[in-house]
Amino acid sequence: MPTLRPTDFEALGTQSAAPMLVRPSRSYWQDAWQRLKANKRALVSLYLVVGLILFTFAGPLVWRVDPALQDIDQISLAPGADRRALVVEPFAAWNGVTEWAESQGQRGLRVADSPNTQSVRLKWDPVAGAGGYMVYRNIYEPEGRDSLGLPLMQIEGAQNYYEDRLDLQPETYYYSLVPLDGAGQQGNDYQTVTAEVRRVITVDEVIARNLVDDPSALMPGDEVMLAWHPLGTDYLGRDMLARLMAGAQVSLFIGLLAPLLFVSFGVVYGATAGFIGGRLDQLFMRFADFVVALPFLLFMILFQVVFGIGPGESGIIPMMVALVILSWPATARLVRGQILQIREEAYVSAARLLGASNKYLITRHMIPNTLGVILVTLTFAVPTAIFTEAFLSFIGMGVAPPTASWGSMCNEGLKTMLTHPHELIFPAAMISITVLAFNLLGDGLRDALDARMRSSE
Repeated sequence: MPTLRPTDFEALGTQSAAPMLVRPSRSYWQDAWQRLKANKRALVSLYLVVGLILFTFAGPLVWRVDPALQDIDQISLAPGADRRALVVEPFAAWNGVTEWAESQGQRGLRVADSPNTQSVRLKWDPVAGAGGYMVYRNIYEPEGRDSLGLPLMQIEGAQNYYEDRLDLQPETYYYSLVPLDGAGQQGNDYQTVTAEVRRVITVDEVIARNLVDDPSALMPGDEVMLAWHPLGTDYLGRDMLARLMAGAQVSLFIGLLAPLLFVSFGVVYGATAGFIGGRLDQLFMRFADFVVALPFLLFMILFQVVFGIGPGESGIIPMMVALVILSWPATARLVRGQILQIREEAYVSAARLLGASNKYLITRHMIPNTLGVILVTLTFAVPTAIFTEAFLSFIGMGVAPPTASWGSMCNEGLKTMLTHPHELIFPAAMISITVLAFNLLGDGLRDALDARMRSSE
């Protein structure tokens, strides 16, 4: 049996300790960063934005290719296309007499020499009763008389050969020959031949482009590798990767500078109206309502006239002016609402009673408590400005060729969308990725900087 002692009957003191939820002490911005990192979509978008900035400013230091340099031997080259070129003798005009061994003995329309990017030589047997011939070229196999393709040449008389040198690319061409009657009218009969065109280059061109280390050892029949273009080339043979980097510099310059200017003006305008209040506040807001009602595209046209921007000239300055003048009211309204709310808070009233000046209230209480809203507004304004620049450049009112911008590149790529889709896909993808990344980042910042999110955790 246990023994009881007098100390076992002493009164216990009151215990004040109780279980409680303890979280580490963090500042407002540290807490916002922790919540932002917990948002996977926002974090991925942040990485995309950082990668885009590196692509824009560090990319040209790595990929040192002039975006205006034209590679005429690789026009509209798709990514991963064959870069091999056969070394041949310099071009010499054809008299229509010589014919290579592979076509000798053939009848009708035939290819009379090895087809290459210098020329495709055609020869045919005379057609009885023909007063001339019409030569066509197509990149698709003709399915009938109405689908022969591009008319190349109308030949009059008894000439029975033709040499094509019109913008030849290393691909398959279908040549068709239609006899003409004495009146020059085309009949229903035609002949078609296929030509597999191969890319060629001369020794002088190899030396001029510095494609090999020892050009003296080159002989006709050798193969060389042309310059590498990771994302292909456009319709003028310009490197797509270099032009995307140059276009990113223009698009981000407008997309970052214009929002920074009109958001800053909107912050000052809205903070002034909200802090002063009264009739001046009402007057300021009515003027903001008036600016909202102004049509952006109409004023863009007016600014181009005022600045003397003619057809085909770059309209970056009018675009910047239009964005700054017409885009600030949304920021001003948002900041004004925040200032009106903060102005009535108890800590602001306490600071007033303690003799705080207006300057102290603005710098110590007003601005720090609206920085989150301002940052989110700026983040959402960037993709809007980038998309506006792309749209205006696409319709010919923004950045004009040959200056590269994503919008102007989309406009150029639209012309060759069916035959060379990469010229449109890459700049359009850059616009889409950039706009999506900034929108997701803005959405994540809005949640991370919301003080109500902290109180609910």
